[in-house]
Formats: sequence, structure tokens, C-alpha cells
Amino acid sequence: MINKHCLLLLSLDLTVPSISPCLSDVDECAEQIDNCSTDAICQNTLKSYKCICKSGYKGDGKHCEDLDECASEYNGGCVHDCINIPGNYRCTCYDGFRLAHDGHNCLDVDECSEGNGGCQQICVNMMGSYECRCREGFFLSDNQHTCIQRPKETCVVNNGGCDSTCHDAVTGVRCSCPVGFTLQPDRKTCKDIDECRLNNGGCDHVCRNTVGSFECSCKKGYKLLTNERTCQDIDECSFDRACDHSCINSPGSFQCFCHKGYVLYGLAHCGDIDECSINRGSCKYGCVNTQGSYECTCPTGYKLHWNRKDCIVSMGLYIVPVCATAYMQLLWTEWFYCSVVLLYTHPPALFCLPVETGAPPVKQTASFKIKDAKCHLHPKLTGRAEDRGRPCNNCLVTFVNLKCDSSKKAKGRRVRNPTNKEVTRITLELEAEVKPGDTTGSCNLSCLRQRMEKQVKTYIKALKKSINQERFLIRVAGLEYEVAQKLPQVASAGHENCGPGREKDSGRCVRCLPGSYYQGEQERCIQCPPGTFQEREGQLACDLCPGSDGHGPAGARNISSCAGQCPTGYFSSDGFQPCQPCPFGSYQPDLGRTLCFPCGGGLSTKREGSSSFHDCEVKVQCSPGHYYNTTVHRCIRCPLGSYQTEFRQNYCITCPGNTTTDFDGATSVSQCKNRECRGEMGEFTGYIESPNYPGNYPANVECIWIINPPNKRKILMVVPEIFLPSEDECGDVLVMRKNWSATSITTYETCQTYERPIAFTARSRRLWINFKSNEANSARGFQIPYVTYDEDYEQLVEDIVRDGRLYASENHQEILKDKKLIKTLFDVLAHPNNYFKYTTREFSEMLPRSFLRLISSKVSAFLRPYK
Repeated sequence: MINKHCLLLLSLDLTVPSISPCLSDVDECAEQIDNCSTDAICQNTLKSYKCICKSGYKGDGKHCEDLDECASEYNGGCVHDCINIPGNYRCTCYDGFRLAHDGHNCLDVDECSEGNGGCQQICVNMMGSYECRCREGFFLSDNQHTCIQRPKETCVVNNGGCDSTCHDAVTGVRCSCPVGFTLQPDRKTCKDIDECRLNNGGCDHVCRNTVGSFECSCKKGYKLLTNERTCQDIDECSFDRACDHSCINSPGSFQCFCHKGYVLYGLAHCGDIDECSINRGSCKYGCVNTQGSYECTCPTGYKLHWNRKDCIVSMGLYIVPVCATAYMQLLWTEWFYCSVVLLYTHPPALFCLPVETGAPPVKQTASFKIKDAKCHLHPKLTGRAEDRGRPCNNCLVTFVNLKCDSSKKAKGRRVRNPTNKEVTRITLELEAEVKPGDTTGSCNLSCLRQRMEKQVKTYIKALKKSINQERFLIRVAGLEYEVAQKLPQVASAGHENCGPGREKDSGRCVRCLPGSYYQGEQERCIQCPPGTFQEREGQLACDLCPGSDGHGPAGARNISSCAGQCPTGYFSSDGFQPCQPCPFGSYQPDLGRTLCFPCGGGLSTKREGSSSFHDCEVKVQCSPGHYYNTTVHRCIRCPLGSYQTEFRQNYCITCPGNTTTDFDGATSVSQCKNRECRGEMGEFTGYIESPNYPGNYPANVECIWIINPPNKRKILMVVPEIFLPSEDECGDVLVMRKNWSATSITTYETCQTYERPIAFTARSRRLWINFKSNEANSARGFQIPYVTYDEDYEQLVEDIVRDGRLYASENHQEILKDKKLIKTLFDVLAHPNNYFKYTTREFSEMLPRSFLRLISSKVSAFLRPYK
């Protein structure tokens, strides 16, 4: 392509070189081979081109950037807002304005000109906006458009119709509700908020909604902590008098247990079992009941078999010389259950001491005192048959008792231990009997007794002398005990020795269980070794099985676990195998017996080898509460003071301890009741308790208590709960008055059950309290504590106990039922100075905040009445 410049040169007939551009100029813009910016205009030139930025952009043409017209100090010429756009800009106006035709100025919009601006009554245009107004007697509603007629009501008249709080406002009355309530849609009524509906109010157990609030409470056996939300198990075992013997706490409850030989009655009390009433204790001859146990007795010339129930012919007395160094040994033989006392002194001797010989026994008690020493009994099985008494095959049993006591307390009027050092007292009791058949012409029975007494005293004297020189050993039933001469090392911090017969279990000291004994060196309970057994708790040794060869199960709990005995329903001459079955008409329920019991009354059994009276073919089957009389062959009701829980028995069980039944024919030990009127009548604090509490009280019982406080003191009673049968027409009644006269001033009287507590002050200086029951019904009764307080505090105490808030809250009621808290409060009330024993923190941790607020306000008002 040839451009205009080249044509001009040709017309002038000028020579054009072959390389002249006139022959090859290119339009870069048209060919789009320029490198101009997309925001620039391309202009072709001779031999080249140029780039020019478009309007609204700036740059060299090859690089163009937007020009922000709004950034100038004139805001792009806009009156209101300027908005920059690529290569340009535009103006906008505020709400309530519109853009003028010049695109820069803003004009006000008259909203009232169209639909009155949406106003119900008056529309007022304003620069850039508008507002609605109302005529006189009306006010603008919350939507700012509608007009509402102004109400005529006021808080002065009927509280403005509000349920609770009323406020006068320009819009009329405004109602509001207190905490715990919500305002209803009518804007007048307040409705209680049920806080329990949401997450149970945060309560652990029970949430009870109240007017304007709510209250947490706990299930029985739990108490509410001071945060008034959390429930914690009550450790009833920590209460005074919770159980007679042992108490085991469990979540929400507890259970009482009795030592062996005792049975539980009245839910918490333990009474001795009269084993002799249970088929005569299975004794062959006589039976003597003792506290927690019983003993079978034998006639003259007989002694107890090793099974402690049968009787065998007794043997004689032997004295055997022995050579040894200084120690004492108590041995049992295998077949004759013999007690041997060996006093290894100089000269040595061996005593085999018989019983039941008909002559008065020789009794000797020796007491040894060791300073700076402590009694440690370390049992261990010797394992040698000769140590278990084989040298004394024909000796007899006697009474041997060893007591060990360590104490720092001085006894008597004079203090003989001024240094307060540990003193150990060891008491050894021996009892031996002389056999009349050993008398001679030169030495009668009295002579034998004198010789025996002299020998026993001689050896005890020698033993006593040797004790303070070196430690000594005692061997009982093949088990060795050591009495330490020196005190053991002091236990490390935090380590508490529970003492002999006990060990730590879950932080508490408990007795060694049956089947175990206390190992002194290890200070813990371990299982009885094979060939031994232990029936009782807290023992220091295990008893040897009769005829034991060191074999058998470990941890045996009773003699029946010993091997080789005749099983139930069988017997033999010595109680060991081989055995033969009980013949027809007899039975044997025990192991290792030498006889069988006859059914009696000519009754037979269905087979040989019967093990129970149930196998006897009686003519009628007796139900519980009855026993079968083999003489008249009919069922007889158990007499008063006895019971029978089983069918088909030939005996009734005597009630434990000093309990009895209300009527004959009792079927359970729970019907055995203590008729004693219980209580502690102290000058400052005490309690009264219905008989057999917490079990049901007996029928036809009457109790009288008298509270006679010291001078210038008043009585406060707290009845946590009381259980009397309401349907009894006041046959069972509790009354508190000034004296026995029915016309005297009465403080309290009830014949019904009340589980809500109540506290009250006596209307008289002294109280005569009477409880009386009939035979119609029975219930748990009551345990009522009391406190005497200084009469100067009478106004304060009266103010507290008469305030309904003390009983309105379930949490406050639980305080009056909490034995520990009541004891603490009574302690402070009886002796105000004891308040300083309890810190403010301790009180706040024990008592709910609401209770503390109630009491604090009362105390403050009492101490500062004019403030």
C-alpha cells in the first residue's frame, strides 16, 4: 500500500530507493498490532502510531489508569455523594432526596404528597424525611404511623390494672413483674415462671416450683449442699447411736449389723441370741447362754468333746518335767482339746489342768508391768506336731486368759507415771482343778490344792522376774506370740496403726474377718493357714482343727470346714470318719457329732441319715409362729417373748436380749421389742426416745420423762418427726405439760404422724412428758432432742421458732432433721461461748444461705434493737 506522501514523491519524478518506506508503511492501529492500553485510543502516524488515554483515564497511552473524579476537593461536583466508576463517575442523593436533571444537585422528596406518607392522621414533610403526628387526645403507636387514643387509666386508680408494679408513662400505665414472673400478652397480668421445666432447675434430685421462685430438695438419705442445688449422701453411720454394733453406709441409706452371737432388732439394736432356745443349742446335755455365745455343759465325770457340744469321759491330772529356757507355752492336744500351760523357767514344769473334777478350782491371776514397752502379739503356726501338745495326750482343758493393755493414763489418786511413758500391763489368768482320785494317805485333797497353788505361784513369780530382763514368747494352740521389750519405731506421718485385731479398709479401721487373724509384724489381717480356723472377728490367732495334720482349706471360718468330720445326718464315736448314718427316728444337723437326736414322741423318719427335724414324719405341719409338740402331737403357738420364722419346727426362739413380743405366735424377730423408755436427761442438752426406736414401739407401754433445767434456763424442744398411728383414735399419745395433772399448762400434745419438723419452747419452766400406747396399732415413734438456754435469749429464740419461714422451706425442715446440725446449734444455744469453736466458714458450709439470712436477721435485730 502506498500512502499520500509516496504519491507526492512519484509525481515529482524523484528517484525512490528500493528500500524507501513509501513503498511499505503499515497502519498498526488498523492491523491491531499496537501495544496501546485497552483504555486508550490508537492513532496511526507515518512509519508509526501513538496511544492517547481515553477521557476519564490518565497515563502514557500504553498504561492508563482510571481518574477518580470524586477524589477532588469538589467531590466531582456532586452535592451529596459521588460514586466513582471506571472512566467516569455519578452523583447520588441521601434518602429523602432525588437527583436533579443536571446530575449533580439533589432535591427534597415530599413523602407526604403520596398517600399521606402512610400516616393515619397528620403527615409533616421535613428536609430529607417526614414524620407522622396525631391529633389531640391521641398518641403515636410503636409503628410510628398509627394513632392510638390516649388512655384515661393511671397507677393511682387500682394500680393501673397491673398485677404487680405500675409505672405512669406518656403512653399510659406500664406494668412490670418481679423476678420469677413474666408479663403476659395483656401487658397487665404476671405469670409465675416454672423454673423446674428447664433442666430441672439445675437441681440434682427434686425441683419444686414455688410462687416467684423454686426450691431444690433431695431424696431421703441425702442432704442439700450450701449451693442449694447439689445433693450429697448423708453418712448416717457418723451419727450418735446410729447402730448398737456395726454400721455400713450406702448411697441414700445405711444398714446396721451385729457381732456374731447377736441378732438385729428394732432396725438398729443388737440383742444376744439365746442359742440354748434353738433346739437346746444342739448340746448333748446342758446348755448355758452367754453374751454373744453359749456353752454346752457336761455332768460330773465328763468333759466337752472338741466339737464343744458332745460330752466324753474326762481324764486325770499329769505333771511332766520339761527342760527349756525362759518362755511360757500354751498347747492344745489333738484328741482331748487339752490346754497345757508350760512355764519354762528354772526349774521347768508342765501343767495339764483338768476341769469338772468336783473339787474347787485353783485360780491364779498374775499381772506384769513393763515400762517403755508395748504389747505386740505376732501369731505364727509352728507347724510341728510336738509343739501342738503330743507330749500331753491325757491332759484336760482349763480356763486360760491373756490380756494385754498399753496405756499412758495413770490410775488411782497418785500419778506413778510422771514421765508419761508407755506402760504395758500383761494379765495372765489361770484356772486349774485337782482330781480327788490323786489323793494319798499322806496328802489329802486340801494338800493337793496347796501344792498346786504353791507350784503355780512359784512359776508365775519366776516368769514375772524374767519378763523385765528379756522379751518372752507365748504359744497358744501351736501359734506363737511375742511380747516386745522395746517400743517399735514411730509410724511415719499419715500412717495410723489400727491396733491388734484391726486393719485399714478404705480409710477406716475394721476388725479382721472370720477366717483370718491379725499378723502383728505386717500389721494386717491374713488368712488362717491350712489346718486352722477362726469363727470370730478381730482375733490374734487361728484355732487348730481337731486331729489336724496341717491340711485343709486356708481361711476356714468355722470348725465345720476342718477335714475328716462326719457330715450332717451321720455320727461316729469321735466325730471323725468312718461314720454311720443316723438311724430311723433320729437326725443330726451338725458336722462331727458323736450322736443323733431322736425325733421324739415315737416319730420316725422316711430314711436313715436324716439331717433335720423336717425329716421326722409329724402328724401336722406347723406354720411360722408355732412349734410342733411331740408330746401332744399338735402345733402350739410360740409363747410371749419367742418367735419362729420357719415351717415344721419343734422349738421357738427366745427373743434377743431383754426384748419380748406384744402377743404370742410371733413369726419374726422384728416382733421382739424392747420396752425400755430411753433417753438422756442432761441439764443442758438431751433427748427422749420411744421404746424400741427406730423400730416400732411395743403395745401397752407407758413412759414418763421429766426435764428440770437449772435456774434461769428455758427449754427448747425440736420434734424432727413423729410417727403415731392416726387411725388409732388417739390410743397412742405423747403429751408435754407442766406436771402430771391433766389441768396443768400443756406445751405439746399429739396422737398423729407428722413428718414435718416443729420447734417450740416450753410454756412452763419444767416439763413432764408422758407417752402411752395401747394394743391396737404401733409405729416408729419418736426421738426428740431438747436444749436448755439462758432466759436472756428467750425473745430471740421465740422469734425464730415462731417464724413461718423456718418451716416453709423443705431445706429448713431438713436442718431440723439433721442430727449433726441440731447438735451443733444446740451446743451454741446451750453455751453461747462455744460459737467461737465454729468459724463463719464452717457455719456457711453447713447451713443453706436462706437459713443463715433468716437467723442473722433475727440475731442482728436482737443485738441492735434500735438501729
